[in-house]
Amino acid sequence: MRVLIVKTSSMGDVIHTLPAVTDAAKHIPGIEFDWVVEENFAEIPRWHPRVKQIFPFAWRRWRKQIFSAATRTEWKVFRQSLRAQQYDLIIDAQGLIKSAFCARFAKGLHVGPNWKSAREPLAALFYQRSYAMDWTTHAITRMRSLFSQALDYPLPDTIPDYGIDRRTLLSGEMQEEPYLVFLHGTTWATKHWPEESWVELTQLANQHGLKVKLPWGNPAERERAQRIAARTNLAEVLPRQDLQGMAKILAGAQAIAAVDTGLGHLAAALDVPCVSLYGPTDPLLTGALGKSQVHLTAKFPCAPCFSKLCTYEGSVSPLYPSCFMGVTAGAVWGSLITLL
Repeated sequence: MRVLIVKTSSMGDVIHTLPAVTDAAKHIPGIEFDWVVEENFAEIPRWHPRVKQIFPFAWRRWRKQIFSAATRTEWKVFRQSLRAQQYDLIIDAQGLIKSAFCARFAKGLHVGPNWKSAREPLAALFYQRSYAMDWTTHAITRMRSLFSQALDYPLPDTIPDYGIDRRTLLSGEMQEEPYLVFLHGTTWATKHWPEESWVELTQLANQHGLKVKLPWGNPAERERAQRIAARTNLAEVLPRQDLQGMAKILAGAQAIAAVDTGLGHLAAALDVPCVSLYGPTDPLLTGALGKSQVHLTAKFPCAPCFSKLCTYEGSVSPLYPSCFMGVTAGAVWGSLITLL
């Protein structure tokens, strides 16, 4: 059986779909998947042994030069590639008009979330069959539910299995002294744990003889990493990494501390012990799931607010966002110690 998955982005959403692929592989012998995914995240599906062909979808780049000759040529090649294969099933796991439209170029039975479950309800008009998903459950559970209904097997209630063997990422790598990775960068300003807390946590790790690696993805994150490293003894600001390089670094770590970010979900997929910090978001809906995953949530009247801007007007704490005042470096270190 050959199935096409359309799940283009974001990093966390792509990772959240992997356990559904593993479920299907356990219930349907011989099933194989192809995958349409944003080109920046194309490495992720390749790590799953049941994913055979990747169709990189460059919408983020194409829309910047939508009328250029190069874009028209790439779009034509993309459509032709999709049409070349006959699929038993085409699952739009994104639930957007964009993804549903893209999926229509492929030949086969088109399915996806129903109009109450799709992120954009009109996307359901593109499907020949549609299924309900419970938005009060975790994103991984929703994906597992969609696949189980579309492929007709019982919905598993096991710990998610992402299907990635991290040993393959570390094959040929030289052994290093034990290290931790602190994922301090994220998109929303309200998801950021205070810089001073990162300094304190790094100092605690150093006191126990553990080196800390600090990745970054943009100039602001690099500068923050440099400030943290300057105030600690055993901290390394990493060179900028591509996704494959970052996966290798995470796979080799003893443990990880992370804010709510896509790389935190990658840590869970690689089965690396991780303490994740949640302020404005809810780990029950989008937390990093897997073995040895600890969630520390803000205990605050307005958390989780799901807002990119903190509007709290109290004066109980000078921190921004204020909800992180209860998530101390000591509490995070205590959780890391239990994982180590």
